[in-house]
Amino acid sequence: MTLRISLRNGEPVIVNGAVLRAVGRTDLVLENDATILRGRDVMKPQDANSPARQLYFACMMAYIDPADLVRHQQVLLEKLEALLSALQAPEAKGVCVAFAEKVAVGQFYQALAECRWLIAYETEALARVAPE
Repeated sequence: MTLRISLRNGEPVIVNGAVLRAVGRTDLVLENDATILRGRDVMKPQDANSPARQLYFACMMAYIDPADLVRHQQVLLEKLEALLSALQAPEAKGVCVAFAEKVAVGQFYQALAECRWLIAYETEALARVAPE
């Protein structure tokens, strides 16, 4: 499967654990399987400050750190269970199920997209209940 990734000037990218930085606007074309994550998709530990963000961070770590996959998978399960128990909307629960299916077959990069949806959903839900 071919994957085309566009990087902004100075944007970092992780490829098989190595951190690279784009010099100028750069397009990369991956023509085989590799672990790749653009800088804009990397979450710092301190930014994992909500259930959906913690799930994203755990998934990202499972993806970029396969040497410690078993530990990351355990954290993923814990975070997914916590988030599922807090959600009530069927659509959000469905996204969690889609996420779990992708994780189960090792499609962590694709699972991150489901997490981004969950983060947006969580942000919107919290904004509705926040005092003005």
